[in-house]
Amino acid sequence: MAEKSFKYIILGGGVSAGYAAKEFASQGVKPGELAVISKEAVAPYERPALSKGYLFPEGAARLPGFHCCVGSGGEKLLPESYKQKGNQLFLSDCISPVSMSCLIHLVPLVVIPSMLHFSAKVIVIVELNRATFPLFFVFAGIELILSTEIVKADLAAKSLVSAAGDVFKYETLIIATGSTVNTVLRLTDFGVKGADSKNILYLREIDDADKVVEAIQAKKGGKAVVVGGGYIGLELSAALRINNFDVTMVFPEPWCMPRLFTADIAAFYETYYTNKGVKIIKGTVASGFTAHPNGEVNEVQLKDGRSLEADIVIVGVGAKPLTALFKGQVEEDKGGIKTDAFFKTSVPDVYAVGDVATFPLKMYGDMRRVEHVDHSRKSAEQAVKAIKAAEGGGAVEEYDYLPFFYSRSFDLSWQFYGDNVGDSVLFGDSNPSNPKPRFGAYWVQDGKVVGAFMEGGSGDENKALAKVAKARPAAESLDDLTKQGISFAAKI
Repeated sequence: MAEKSFKYIILGGGVSAGYAAKEFASQGVKPGELAVISKEAVAPYERPALSKGYLFPEGAARLPGFHCCVGSGGEKLLPESYKQKGNQLFLSDCISPVSMSCLIHLVPLVVIPSMLHFSAKVIVIVELNRATFPLFFVFAGIELILSTEIVKADLAAKSLVSAAGDVFKYETLIIATGSTVNTVLRLTDFGVKGADSKNILYLREIDDADKVVEAIQAKKGGKAVVVGGGYIGLELSAALRINNFDVTMVFPEPWCMPRLFTADIAAFYETYYTNKGVKIIKGTVASGFTAHPNGEVNEVQLKDGRSLEADIVIVGVGAKPLTALFKGQVEEDKGGIKTDAFFKTSVPDVYAVGDVATFPLKMYGDMRRVEHVDHSRKSAEQAVKAIKAAEGGGAVEEYDYLPFFYSRSFDLSWQFYGDNVGDSVLFGDSNPSNPKPRFGAYWVQDGKVVGAFMEGGSGDENKALAKVAKARPAAESLDDLTKQGISFAAKI
């Protein structure tokens, strides 16, 4: 049993962890002060790629191409931009753990991980593999502790214990555990018959995505059933159809994306998907599965009595935040860990960011938990800025977040800002048969525009929608909004 101590520990390996690490580096964290602990075998990466580019039949996204922080337009956490005393280190994007020891021997003038001395340009060629350490972490002096599952957290003692028995002590902890594969809602959790059959798949982490890719390649041109009509269901159905699968999407709600879409908006996407060859079955759920003698799924039984042939089943019925380690030790609210506007929890020196945080949404005056990559990035940066400012006796402004959601599938791309409450109006061309549909919607509550949505909008139009949702201007009437359409937002 080993024991290590750090000034800061980030617990988690997803988007929030990556962006928190980046912010620590930009704030000048000293070598050896910070550790990132993740049960995954790879460094933090942009999870949205898994249901999109990772599944493309051609030109598929692969690491290191989508390590944090490319998702917000920033640089990958790689070494090309890092220089020391005017000398640049030329390396491949990543170095495998095995090659790391070789690097130490090949380049003795480099002190790993701090890169304190470097007197000449050196070119080192290494072979990439999946278990990669972006050299950003090496030269920022950040210790990346991968394939390490934390099974016990003692917040009073400021310690974490791994499954292997290793102890990690900290002064400040950032909980960035997100909604991991262990807490994705699985059909086996509900006692669904046959839910443990082979090729019934889930998608949350890169290992899950690899299993989906393997199944796609093994069952080319086969039949796929997607269980769920939310983000994952829609994006996976599109990806499978692009891979020439016969796709059926099944969900119990009256329309897709019911937490965000109105019936009118959903009708566009459902018709568009149908035109692309995706079959949609609403108002029922998977009640059981049958399998071939080899254990692979071959049929999905629905609660309404129908059955569907299937070579692959992908389930996307939601996830819940991973907070079990901290139960009884920290105040919770609305399913997450309660924080203030700086993501401080009820326990001193403990912060929570991303999916796990229930925080004050300043513009609406209430507490909310937001499950989206945009908030994961921004909350992580806010927490680190607050930590570093407090150390210097200063402070940062309160987190003032504008809810933002987006998705891309087929040739479609939509963005939403604000709150989807009150009455809604649709504007623009929402004909799903048109080659480039372009339409939007506003939500109006108490005479003010509180939410805005756009499919096929330009960069400037999407920025205008964000301004509308933030400003919450008065609306004369719903009819007037419909007539003005995007021009209403352009005036703000």
